[in-house]
Amino acid sequence: MTAELAQDEPSPSTPWRPSPVVAGSMGLHCLAGVGALASPEYWALALGAIAANQAVLTAAGMWPRSAWLGPNVRRLPASARARGEISLTFDDGPDPDVTPRVLDLLAERGASATFFCIGERSRAHADLCREIVRRGHGIENHSRRHLPTFPMLGMGGIRREIAAAQASIVQAAGVAPRFFRPPAGLRSPLLDPVLHELGLRLVSWTRRGFDTRHQPGRVVPKLVDGLAAGDILLLHDGQCARTPAGIPVVLEVLPRVLDAAERARLRPVALHHAIDS
Repeated sequence: MTAELAQDEPSPSTPWRPSPVVAGSMGLHCLAGVGALASPEYWALALGAIAANQAVLTAAGMWPRSAWLGPNVRRLPASARARGEISLTFDDGPDPDVTPRVLDLLAERGASATFFCIGERSRAHADLCREIVRRGHGIENHSRRHLPTFPMLGMGGIRREIAAAQASIVQAAGVAPRFFRPPAGLRSPLLDPVLHELGLRLVSWTRRGFDTRHQPGRVVPKLVDGLAAGDILLLHDGQCARTPAGIPVVLEVLPRVLDAAERARLRPVALHHAIDS
């Protein structure tokens, strides 16, 4: 089973196992340290090896779809692909102006989706969180404050951000998230052990339209060209861009995505349904 499709539930009762890249990095750091102590004349070489390794880890953390730092659900499992399923995911909400209209568009087509919600916004708009769940959608963890510095927080800071969001969403929606998506998809090697400890799984995406920056004409092709069973699409119901007429881009994009899915005979379902069924 690949990291992309690894579906085992993380559990604090089982030991955390680092990915091969992280395990190798830990070993390299130890060897470099021992080597520098045993042969001080080679300290520059040891330092260079560590610096190069840190550069690799940083690059992996800035690559949202990478599985180098730990398991990363980037596509739905084979069973969901066989059923012709895709998953629409919405980040950065809930938003009292946009989220209700996204929910209505989904309801018109009988589609279900997954909302990765920011903890503070969930606490402020608990009614919207309950409505998301009432309509049969998934609600998941997108950190407490959506900090751009999230990957640099350290293990304690990462744990507090995720745990606080988890508590806020449970209080608001009455259900516990099972999946986590970091702000902008950026992370550090410290994220995976925290997710394991909290019983959450990392989810990224297959397709990203950049609807926080671009207009519908650029967003739609990125999401629908070659759309296939198993794809996870990233959109935003929070912090989304606006058209020149002031319409949230996601509201212009979503109907076209749903049209494309219908033409391709694909069924949008929530992540937890696609992965559990």
